[in-house]
Amino acid sequence: MTTNPIRIVPLADGMRAMAPATPPKLTYRNGALLQSVKVFTLFWGKAWTTSPDLVKMAGQMNDFFRYVLTSPLMDAMTEYNVPGKSIQHGALIGTANTATPAPKATVKDASIQSLIQKLITKGTLPHATPDTLYFVFTPPGTKVVDGKDASCSQFCGYHNQATAGFFYAAMPYPDCNGCLDGMPAFDALTGTTSHELCEAITDPVPGAGWYDDANGEIGDICAWKFKKLGGYTVQLEWSNKANNCV
Repeated sequence: MTTNPIRIVPLADGMRAMAPATPPKLTYRNGALLQSVKVFTLFWGKAWTTSPDLVKMAGQMNDFFRYVLTSPLMDAMTEYNVPGKSIQHGALIGTANTATPAPKATVKDASIQSLIQKLITKGTLPHATPDTLYFVFTPPGTKVVDGKDASCSQFCGYHNQATAGFFYAAMPYPDCNGCLDGMPAFDALTGTTSHELCEAITDPVPGAGWYDDANGEIGDICAWKFKKLGGYTVQLEWSNKANNCV
């Protein structure tokens, strides 16, 4: 198993032209799967409650989750069921806004994990279960840094397991060409969100679920290839059965 599993949405630049050097095939590594994912959205920063455009977008993102978690996209994930672990439809179990502490111009991954934990302790967020997935959306102008990588420099979003054990995804606002790829911000955000959602379901502990050592997770193989589903932009995901992005 690779020691540094891919779990990011890379920048769009050049991704469509890249073909996998090794034929893709996901294999199961006996780790956890999110069998009936329970999504809680957290919109971090005052702008999500004061900017009319962002207030609208936050509502639209929650509507997106309400749709996509019971959509054909989830039905496609059942290909990756294993004995004793069956992937089913999920649900949006709640949403919250927080402006305290205010996000800085640069936010480290450790700060995102710490924020989630503090809000769980406070009761703003529900306690984690094996199927809980917290999605944290940061406002325009905030750069998210994970290790040596940064949003709009190396990635457009990522998912991971926190040191405290819960599962989460960090979704920086797409305000750069590499994360917009010519799309409106909302379409770019639903596209990258669907990438991380499907990866978190099939590989919540990066590299321990369904993974390909050469090509990464279910979404990495098909990065920046999209389709419309229920009127929303979603990313294609890799299908072992079809041997293609579907």
